[in-house]
Amino acid sequence: MSSARKKALFEAVATAPVMPCECVKKGFEAGEAFGRNVFGLALMRKRLPKDVYKKLAQTIRDGERLKPEIADVVANAMKDWAIERGATHYTHWFHPMTGLTAEKHDAFLSPSSEGQVISEFSGKMLISGEPDASSFPSGGIRSTFEARGYTAWDPSVPVFIIDGPYGATLHIPTYFYSYSGEALDRKIPLMRSISAVSRQALRILKIFGNTTATYVRPMVGPEQEYFLVDKNLAFLRTDLMLTGRTLIGAPSPKGQEMEDHYFGAIPSRVMSFMQDVERELVALGIPAKTRHNEVAPGQFEIAPVYEEVNIACDHNMLCMNMMKHLAGRHGFVCLLHEKPFAGVNGSGKHNNWSLCDSDGVNLLNPGSTPHNNAQFLVFLAAILRAVHKHSIALRLGTVGAGNDHRLGANEAPPAIISVYLGELLTEVLDTVIGSNAKSVKKTKSAFMEVGVSTLPPLPVDLSDRNRTSPFAFTGNKFEFRAVGSSQTIAPVNTALNAAVACALDDIATELEASLSAGKKLNDALQELLPRLFKEHIPVVFNGNNYAESWVKEAARRKLPNLNNSVDALERYSDPDVMNVFLRHGVLSEREMLARQEILLENYAKTLRIEGHVLSDVLRSQVLPQALLAQTRAADAVIKARKVLGDKGAKNEEDNFNALRTPITALQKAVDKLEKAVQKSESTEGALEQAKVGRDAILPAMSECRKYADILERLIEDTLWELPKYAELLWIH
Repeated sequence: MSSARKKALFEAVATAPVMPCECVKKGFEAGEAFGRNVFGLALMRKRLPKDVYKKLAQTIRDGERLKPEIADVVANAMKDWAIERGATHYTHWFHPMTGLTAEKHDAFLSPSSEGQVISEFSGKMLISGEPDASSFPSGGIRSTFEARGYTAWDPSVPVFIIDGPYGATLHIPTYFYSYSGEALDRKIPLMRSISAVSRQALRILKIFGNTTATYVRPMVGPEQEYFLVDKNLAFLRTDLMLTGRTLIGAPSPKGQEMEDHYFGAIPSRVMSFMQDVERELVALGIPAKTRHNEVAPGQFEIAPVYEEVNIACDHNMLCMNMMKHLAGRHGFVCLLHEKPFAGVNGSGKHNNWSLCDSDGVNLLNPGSTPHNNAQFLVFLAAILRAVHKHSIALRLGTVGAGNDHRLGANEAPPAIISVYLGELLTEVLDTVIGSNAKSVKKTKSAFMEVGVSTLPPLPVDLSDRNRTSPFAFTGNKFEFRAVGSSQTIAPVNTALNAAVACALDDIATELEASLSAGKKLNDALQELLPRLFKEHIPVVFNGNNYAESWVKEAARRKLPNLNNSVDALERYSDPDVMNVFLRHGVLSEREMLARQEILLENYAKTLRIEGHVLSDVLRSQVLPQALLAQTRAADAVIKARKVLGDKGAKNEEDNFNALRTPITALQKAVDKLEKAVQKSESTEGALEQAKVGRDAILPAMSECRKYADILERLIEDTLWELPKYAELLWIH
């Protein structure tokens, strides 16, 4: 093998596990360490005057902005705590439309008139900031020269400290919006969607006589999958470093076919990394719960406990940032791309979603009384309606060039969004639709009577799991499995909340009208539920979502099949899709069209970057070595003919031809790829550029890969410079 690759391999194998950093002081128990870098409610109660604390707690509970009259007191308490913890700077931490996080650090120290410095952090500094917004994507909301953008503290998420080698920084989670008031981030629409679904869910609870609940919050637990690659090897792969995935690479002789990596023993270096990440997350109040090997070699997962969706979103972004940051300390590169390696499972982010009221009741948990079961069926009907009527809006929460490589493969659900309920619950729906009192079949599960005479008993344990379903009910929550591992969970939960809010609004309006007309609730439900379930039962599918027969059946049921991001994004501006977000003020029309533009641009730019990188790798590394191998093969033919005669050089000629054929084809394929990239760059309009990427760049890249992977197997190992799949996937 090449000297650089050989050296990297030796260094990778010789790398010892790193002792996790000391993130908690000696003597601290795990419970005491939890949230120690967070200025949470418990700390606020200790450090704030009682009246200020009460007002701040109410602000957080009601989701309002911080009142100016208490801002200075709160800011001063935060500053004192942060400085005690070693902080020298503060930053407004926000989520721009890049899909990442952003921050600008300002020092607490300010010069005084006496030539000294003082620590300064006012309520105004806490409440709002003004970073330059000119270089963030806006989708046409503002021109480049219109640089004003504003950040505003989101009190629902506590501030926190991130430690650094020479001091800490106080992070203030904030919204990010334009001078004219439009949302420039992912957080503002998410918060609007939370308010929308809360308002409509409370209407349903009120219909069922609940007068104590004051709000309803979506709860989310995102499972984060990722790959770890030794950095000595990763640094020799330009494609990995610049695109997050391998653009070429022949399969490893051993992949995941033995199924021995999933839930296997965690390698010691990886365990050290995991423990380091978990200690940092514990200090930040992030409840990391689960860690394990995933299906593909080199693939792992971390999963938290459920939290309110806004906090869960911020915590997931922090988790991804922390993993990427700490991976280097342990000699790794952390890959969050959905498909870093061909031929093995990609990475997703299962979004486990439920609704919980202010009394702590999970509204997707079938209750122990007939009354509660009837309420559960109403919320179930609303979710089926949301997914059936607004599946395109949900699909838009999963778009991305990286996720397109994963969706539809056997490690991820297809782009057709259906709902898995399990056999028993589906039979309950069938019985409701049939308007008869026939009970579902007897099982070992306990039964609970529903408070409507024509509804059957409802079992407690409702379903097994279906790992092929995009949207599966798993007992008291729905697991949306189509989200990509690199993606923020804000867009998909914004869409899900908005769609469910629309469905709950429809149902609440009809029930309220029936009750106002003098109908009893049970009678109104007997009339409404059978009709709703019958209308939306086509979205329920409990079978194999990978089967080709399901694609045909889904088409018969008129379920959308948007199997690439461009097709999905083109539907963003459809009136029916826009209305999901417009109806309850989750997004304005201008904000929606801006997001469509940004996402299309991102898709096109991603493929152009990948095209440039692949062309560069092939021309500077693969083809030179391939041509050198071809020259050696030609020399071998000449030598053999001299010694053995023309007929005696057949083996050498076969070897030469085996190299020459893919080399010639690869040279033509690279030319084709470069022309496709040039065409995308010269095309006007984000949608048209994205279509060129999908229809020209992707096929050209696939053709290049086909021949490059053939050459990897043919060229002698001493000439091949790029670390191979066996090395990248199995050395930890």
